[in-house]
Formats: sequence, C-alpha cells, structure tokens
Amino acid sequence: MAEIRNGSAAAPTGDGSLREPSLGELVAAASQNASILVRSEIELAKAELAAEAKKAALGGGMFGGAGLFGFFGFIFLSFGAVYGLDQTSLPLWACYLIVAGAYLLLAGILAGIGLKSLKKMGPPERTQRTIKDTVATLKSRGKKQPADA
Repeated sequence: MAEIRNGSAAAPTGDGSLREPSLGELVAAASQNASILVRSEIELAKAELAAEAKKAALGGGMFGGAGLFGFFGFIFLSFGAVYGLDQTSLPLWACYLIVAGAYLLLAGILAGIGLKSLKKMGPPERTQRTIKDTVATLKSRGKKQPADA
C-alpha cells in the first residue's frame, strides 16, 4: 500500500521502510489512472446518451403520432368544408373543385415565399474565411518567419 507523505506517494520496501517511487512508477501510475478516468467518463457519457436517446425516440414517436392524427383531421376538415359548401346551391363536384383550388392557391403562395427565401441564401462566408485562414496557416507552417525588427 502506498502512503502519502508531504504530498508525494511513498511505497513500502521489503524491510518495512518506505521509499519514494521512481519517476517511471509515477508515470505508469498516472497513465493507468488517466486511462481509468477516461474509460469511466466514456461509460458515463454512454449511459447519459442512451437515456437521452430513449427520451428523443419517445418524443419523436409522439410527434409522428401527432402528425398522423393531424393529417387525418385535415382530411376530415376538408370533407367538412366540401359538404358545407354543398349546402349552398352548388353541385358537389364544384364544391370539391373550390376546396382543391383553395389548397392549390395556398400551396402556390407558400412555394413562392419559400423560393424567395431560398434565393436570399448566400454561401457560408464565415466557414469559407476560416478554411482559407487554416489553409494559409498550414502552408506557412515550417517556413522560416522573418524576424520582427
């Protein structure tokens, strides 16, 4: 068993006295302890990520279910709009055309807004700049730098 004296570890010898561990022993112990620490941190991260992944999967499943029921609700609301229009003097086929035309008009408006938004997008300027800086730094590495006067 190692004993701590004045902030350093002392190892027992065969005759019962204590000796200071060598630098190699200290490095080996530090390396082993660092390895154990890294493995423990990795195991902790895995456990935390597994728990978070389960939560994310449950949330994703709930959103999927909500989307499915929302889609069915939209279909039934569409039928309701058609049959509501049917209560007027219009024939049923005209009611379906009116509802479908309203949806196509809405789809066209949304597509136009989306296209306008996409046209405003530019290249990732900050990323391009940092990549150029990194390449320039790597190219200049190893070259002798002029001494500043």
